[in-house]
Amino acid sequence: MKIKIRRANKDDIDGLNILLYQVHGVHVNGRPDIFKKGEKKFSDEELKKLLKDDTKPIFVATDENNNILGHCFCVFHEVKNDKSLCDRKVLYIDDLCVDKNIRNSGIGKKMYEYVLNFAKENNFTSVTLDVWNFNESALKFYEKIGFLPLKTLMEKQI
Repeated sequence: MKIKIRRANKDDIDGLNILLYQVHGVHVNGRPDIFKKGEKKFSDEELKKLLKDDTKPIFVATDENNNILGHCFCVFHEVKNDKSLCDRKVLYIDDLCVDKNIRNSGIGKKMYEYVLNFAKENNFTSVTLDVWNFNESALKFYEKIGFLPLKTLMEKQI
């Protein structure tokens, strides 16, 4: 299968929604006390705004028929002239998903490599993301492609 990775556009909203529901389903299954069943992270109106925002690029992996196989939502984070932090230009991966029917096919790695090259070409100092601890397959994937823990958010339920 020939894969193309490109910037998403408004014609991709239906395909993005399918994957956003899949991601949200994983989160609902892992933490139903936090995530609402049957929802997704972005409305169609929010997606339309994001698609126009150059500081929040969305990339998609497509097949030869332009079907969306995966997506990667990114956000630019920049620290400049902060009193206690060094200047940094970070590309944050807000959401990376490959369609559940074709996971473990190498598409996630190809998408990550595309995003990493985008970060290098645009002079980012690092790429960051966060992942829920219950999502063991995602944790293993990110570790396999070289991510290391940066910090830990801890919780005490009451």
